[in-house]
Amino acid sequence: MINKKPRGYATQSYDKPVKRYCQTLSLRDNPELIAEYRRRHSREQVWPEIIAGMRSVGILEMEIYLLGTRLFMIVETPMDFEWDEAMAKLAALPRQQEWEDSMAIFQLVQPGSSSAQKWQQMERIFQIYQ
Repeated sequence: MINKKPRGYATQSYDKPVKRYCQTLSLRDNPELIAEYRRRHSREQVWPEIIAGMRSVGILEMEIYLLGTRLFMIVETPMDFEWDEAMAKLAALPRQQEWEDSMAIFQLVQPGSSSAQKWQQMERIFQIYQ
């Protein structure tokens, strides 16, 4: 494995407080599938309807990170965002389940699972306070 220097990523600034959700999901241990999963999440390949759907339910920002077969997703939302309600709306949008099904071939999930069923919420166990 090549040792890469750690690098940071810029974050958005908002004129109001936001909430952050952190989730995880595992990919199948197959380098070719992982490479294809990365490609399908590139700016050129991700479906515009999926981005529009996330925006329509109130998601401000979403990032997905990869280490080996482990995905880590950060979702930022307004403070009044209700996760379960938004995920139910998202699941009902056109093409959303088609997207989920097309991604499931890469993921260690049950076929037909929604995004809310696939991604597992993580618990924050440490924070540096200001």
